[in-house]
Amino acid sequence: MLRGCHLAQRVLVLNASYEPLQLISVRRALILLLQEKAELVEAAMQQLRAQSVTYSVPLVIRLVRYIRIPRQLRLPCSRRGVFARDRETCQYCGKQPGRAYLTMDHVIPRSQGGQTTWENVVTACRDCNHRKGGRTPEQANMVLLSTPRQPQYLAFALLGELERHDVWRKYAYT
Repeated sequence: MLRGCHLAQRVLVLNASYEPLQLISVRRALILLLQEKAELVEAAMQQLRAQSVTYSVPLVIRLVRYIRIPRQLRLPCSRRGVFARDRETCQYCGKQPGRAYLTMDHVIPRSQGGQTTWENVVTACRDCNHRKGGRTPEQANMVLLSTPRQPQYLAFALLGELERHDVWRKYAYT
């Protein structure tokens, strides 16, 4: 029988494609590992002992088989969502001036036929948005720090949780 305070910890479950799926208990994670339905990706320094066996405390596991996620779970594109996806960082200069000084910029401006979609909007500070104006980044001689894309539904839903743990953070934007 496993005992210890480590069983109350949460474990991040990744799909076979490394997309975040959910958070589960250490006990459930160990069961999935022992049944060979998952593999250990990241472990804590602590260990759990059970009779004559010692287990590493899992922090992140990956399912061996891919779990299909329904396509209807598309997130609506919103200012708040874009800021969260971009970590409240200007995608042109890399500054984080604070939410009050951020804008949602259309990469291809609406005046040139650009749509308000995840793939066409980024977070921009007021200065960069003003400098870019109604032009594309190329026309304004500016470079995007990252290509905008629709966030994974489950990763986005878990974003607040994933940001709280250093080990989980890198899986938030896969």
